[in-house]
Amino acid sequence: MTNETTDVLEDYVTLYRRAFEQFGARALWSCKAVPEPTPEDALAITRSLRVEGNLAARRLAEQIEKACRRAPH
Repeated sequence: MTNETTDVLEDYVTLYRRAFEQFGARALWSCKAVPEPTPEDALAITRSLRVEGNLAARRLAEQIEKACRRAPH
């Protein structure tokens, strides 16, 4: 499965939760996870993922942004 296919299958909530699981202590130490994130909540962590995280965190930030753009408003 390619990254593009994975992007399509995962919604922003799943990606948000994965961000905290994988990068919480390292990149999201100043953020608190919310139980039911909105697209705005998900977008709010993307800057921290980019600044504080590694290359994988940056890629996850991009996936979150794409998923938020796809989400119904």
